[in-house]
Amino acid sequence: MKLSRHYLSLIGVLFLGAILRFWNLDLKPVWLDEVITALFSLGRNYYDVPLNEAFSLSALEKVFTLNPQTSCAQIAQTVSSQSVHPPLFFCWMHDWMRWVNALPASWIWKLRALPAFIGVVAIAALYQFNRLAFSSRAGLTGAIVMAVSPFAVYLSQEARHYTLPMLLVILALLGLYQIQTDLYRQQLRPDVWFGWVITNSLGFYVHYFFLLAFFAQVATLVVNILTFTSLPTLHPTPYTLHPRRALIAVALATTGICLTYLPWLPTFLSHISRPETDWMKPSNPDWIDQIAPLYQFPMGWILMTIALPVENQPQPVAIAMVLLMLLFTVWLLWRLSGRFGQLWSTPETHLATRMLTVFTLWVLLEFLVIIFGLGKDITSVPRYNFLYFPAVCALVGACLAQSRGKTTGEWRSQTLGSVTWAVLLVGLLSSVLVVSNQAFLKPYQPDQVARDVRPVADRSLLMGMAYGNWQEVALGLSFGLALHDQTRESVGISARHDFAFVPQFPLDTLLMPKASDRPAAQLSYENVWRNLSILKPPLTAPLDFWMVSPGLMRDGYPASLKLLASTKTTINCQIDKAGYHRRGVPYQRYRCP
Repeated sequence: MKLSRHYLSLIGVLFLGAILRFWNLDLKPVWLDEVITALFSLGRNYYDVPLNEAFSLSALEKVFTLNPQTSCAQIAQTVSSQSVHPPLFFCWMHDWMRWVNALPASWIWKLRALPAFIGVVAIAALYQFNRLAFSSRAGLTGAIVMAVSPFAVYLSQEARHYTLPMLLVILALLGLYQIQTDLYRQQLRPDVWFGWVITNSLGFYVHYFFLLAFFAQVATLVVNILTFTSLPTLHPTPYTLHPRRALIAVALATTGICLTYLPWLPTFLSHISRPETDWMKPSNPDWIDQIAPLYQFPMGWILMTIALPVENQPQPVAIAMVLLMLLFTVWLLWRLSGRFGQLWSTPETHLATRMLTVFTLWVLLEFLVIIFGLGKDITSVPRYNFLYFPAVCALVGACLAQSRGKTTGEWRSQTLGSVTWAVLLVGLLSSVLVVSNQAFLKPYQPDQVARDVRPVADRSLLMGMAYGNWQEVALGLSFGLALHDQTRESVGISARHDFAFVPQFPLDTLLMPKASDRPAAQLSYENVWRNLSILKPPLTAPLDFWMVSPGLMRDGYPASLKLLASTKTTINCQIDKAGYHRRGVPYQRYRCP
């Protein structure tokens, strides 16, 4: 009966995790990174986008339709030249989109459904890890932590390659734990070693940051081999580790994994220096930028268990929400601290606790090297915490499975205690806020931009996007899609709604050359204003014109602009001083009578 209740509880946790991940899956707008996923996964590329011309918003529907004839090799070629990511996730996503193409759902829902499904599988994988490393109860509590984590729900509803490498990290840690125990038993299970090699090999082709997880695993193995030479709890007779043999085995496995990286290594090295990664570097670093990681790091940890509305809130409300999150996190750490000490000091759980702790510390150390050594602040976005998030979930779940006896003061295991219920309820509330678009808002907020632009019934609308690289094209597509969704739902509006990508370079040069081929001086907003005056096809006034200009200051917008009219004359557009907005990037309205 206890076993039946246990597995029924596990099914309930998985069901809850699935509901949270698939609920309102297509509610939020598609943002820049998801546009990139959509283009490559649908078998498209940036050359399918109408550039340097005004086009109807309805033309975007053709851009975001599946091209089933595209092969994985073609996707890999596109990704290698138009992105800075490995190709495997996009190939698998393309196959997924072909499988679900006949479903009566939007392409946005289909695109996000695969990461959401993988997010549910990750819950089951974490249960299995904790069950083997700690106990069945720890498996259940670990699954609960991941199921209701607002951070995990947020990642699962992103059409990006985060839940897949997160699942691979869990499987890699499972193999790592079994390898460690095998080394102490002086036994060899080829399937465990082979599975660990394959998992770490696949991870590199899914997300480059998986390299950090791989190096952290190897470092954890080496540290444990050199500093922890006996494990007396796996058998009445203590097992003794032979460090030299263990290090040789680890070196051989690590070499095998590194050899699998060689085919894509030249592309990886070329991607490192691409300008698409420059967003991690502060444009004007000052002392605030230098200390930002010191508070962004812990803020990312807080969001793993609680996320309350902070963005787009009045300042008093935002401050109150932050204080509530801090108070809950401090309380939770206080309640977990003694339980963690028990896990560390108990012989049966020390190895797993030590492994997860050392692994997490190594990843954090790698983050610090990237931040302060390479000058790239990856703490500015919490999503990269997916690398060590499974280890944190496993440790929190194992701690929650421990509870102090009321009379003896000794630690014992139980299924659900008061702290577990608190984590469950707070996580559930936070996840509901995430899926209802109250927390973890999409970067650049395309839906809010579309509301600001809001077309008028008797006036045509043109939205222009200045671009100098592919990422700015993807950003413009996210705004265009949000605006298209809004105008499609509007009633009684018959005026034209157009969009235009306006290059920051002269039209007589190559469409999108590599950064190394083009002097930086050729990218300027003088080119944008000049290209606007000859924009085709010609436009019709009266017109509301909105110009999105990444990197442009407010005073950089000219007082007037000229557009080409359908009568081959010039439309003079005057700046609307009250029509300036900024949501990550600035956009300004012009009135064209």
